[in-house]
Formats: sequence, structure tokens, C-alpha cells
Amino acid sequence: MALEDLGYNPELESYRKENKLDAFEVGRVISEHKERYIVRTPDKEYEGEIIGNLRYTASSRNDFPAVGDWVAISKYDEQNALIHAVFPRKTIIERQAVGKFGEKQIIAANIDYAFIVQAVDRDFNINRIERYLTICNISGVEPIILLTKVDLIAEKELSVIISNVRKRIKQIQLIPISNLSHKGLDTVKKSITHGKTYCLLGSSGVGKSTLLNNLSGKQIMKTNSISSTSNRGRHITSHRELFVLDNGGILIDNPGMREVGMTNNSDGLNITFDAIVELSTNCKFKDCSHTTEIGCAVIKALEDGNLNQSSYDNYLKIKREQMFFESSLAERRKKDKDFGKMLKNFKKSSK
Repeated sequence: MALEDLGYNPELESYRKENKLDAFEVGRVISEHKERYIVRTPDKEYEGEIIGNLRYTASSRNDFPAVGDWVAISKYDEQNALIHAVFPRKTIIERQAVGKFGEKQIIAANIDYAFIVQAVDRDFNINRIERYLTICNISGVEPIILLTKVDLIAEKELSVIISNVRKRIKQIQLIPISNLSHKGLDTVKKSITHGKTYCLLGSSGVGKSTLLNNLSGKQIMKTNSISSTSNRGRHITSHRELFVLDNGGILIDNPGMREVGMTNNSDGLNITFDAIVELSTNCKFKDCSHTTEIGCAVIKALEDGNLNQSSYDNYLKIKREQMFFESSLAERRKKDKDFGKMLKNFKKSSK
């Protein structure tokens, strides 16, 4: 295996030389366990530990390595290595950190495509698909929608679901699949390109780990059934992990996400809800909130039946979350700034 088989490219090599990192080996982070990292090189895997300078100069948790990152390492024995630097990330899939207002959590780095996995047999929800789409659009990652467990519903019911998705989400590749009958899996395999990195996004129990096993042809991830009491998936994947498939594609499996909190990038929201953005160009006021204003083209389209009500409601909900995240972030930055001033004044008075 060469570095290129892990997704390495000339831009990364240029950065390595320009920043005098060519004395170190290069590896890719394939899993993380509470600041314990497994780094893969063309030859083998190492347990990586970040050096003190990298730890103490980090301004936030996001400055630490994440699954998918390229890192400069030095080996100090057969199993262990030190991580000296994290290469710049081409893309970052992230969400609002659960329970931590104004903070982001990296899901995976350096992703080319994201498989948005949604099961059709349980709590199928187009709003959730739009949320994942927004995360992908924020990150600059190309999304592909996978509708799983299609063997559990009738063809007519599946046609209705696909039609409903298409009414709200257009021009995004959509593949219905069954991990049991393998329907649609060949189409998924054909969409996977050598050296490109793909990420699985979805809730617990939608079949992400089973899909990974089917695509790899191996039982590399443990799977389980849906809970009979809650009708929800049990958390089998407990951490993010990167795998190289036999066809050369690189796939990252993720734990199921029940919360998909938005960050403060409005561009991703505008791409997901481009129909609303297009309508808004005809609004009377440039700063129209599309809620109560007279002369709002979005509200008019809603009243005329030319805009989907559920999509509109989801747009407003996500927009409110983004605004709340932005205000929380500003508040946290102000507190950090005030603390910095206090510390500076304390040092002055001490002298």
C-alpha cells in the first residue's frame, strides 16, 4: 500500500516540504479513543500520542487530530509514535457539540463524499436528511442519500417515499438499498472511487455498520438488531474508524447521531434550501426573516402551495439553531476575552 491509497495527494506533499515536515513520516488517523489515536502508514498501524507542544498550543479541542486527519509522526518503538503536526484539513464535517453551546465537534476530516443513511422502515424523516445535507453543504462535502431496509416495505410504499424526498430534495443522488437482499449495493460500490474518502452519516440502527461489512465483503464491524421496546437502534459503533476497501475507496464509519446540532455557517443552509433562497430575492425587504413581513415572497409561495410547509418549517428551525449557536459562540468569546484582560491586569499588578 502507498500513501496515495490512503488518499494522500500532491498538495499535502507540498505542505509537508514547505513546512519542513519532510523529516517525519506521514500517516492518517484511522481511529480515536479519548485522545488515543491509531495512525496508519503504508507499512503498518501505530498508536499515536500528540507531543506536548501540540497539546499546549491548541486553542480548542478541534486543534487535536480527528479521524481522517493527516499527521506528521516519528516512531519511537514498533507499536508507538509521536504526532508532531496536523496537516491542514481540506474539509471538516462537524456539528454543534452536544451539551456545549457555542462549541463544535469534528465528526471526520478530509472527506470527499458523505453517505447520508436513512432507514425507510422506522422513523423515516426527511427533515433529518435536510439536516445532514446542511452539514455536508457547510463542509463542502458532496452528499449521496442511501435509503436502507427497502426489503421491509412494499415497492409502492417505497415509490411514495422516494417521491416525497424528491419533492423537497432535488439533484442529489439517491440510492435505495437493502443490506439483506443486496439490492442497490452494486450501485453504491460503483459510486466509490479509488483514493476518495467517504463518510457514513445517520442515526443508530439504520444499517451503517452492516453496509460497511457488505461493501468490504468482511465482518469488520459488529452489528445488532433494533431494540424491540424502543424501536431504536442500539449503539454498536462506539467510535469513528477509517477503513480502506478492496476497491480502493476509503470509508469512515461513525456512531449513530441522535442530535445533529447546527453551527453558524449560513452558506450551507442556503445551499440545502436553495428554493427558499431563490424565492427570497423577490421579497420586499432585503433583511426579510420570511416569517411575518408584508411582501415576503416566501410566505406568498407557502400560501399558494408552491413551497413545502415541512421544508419551510425545517428551514426556520435550523436557522434559529444557527443564530443561537452564533450568539453562544459570541458570548463564549467575550468571556474568554474578559478573562484574558483580567489575567493581563493581574500580571501587571503583580509586577
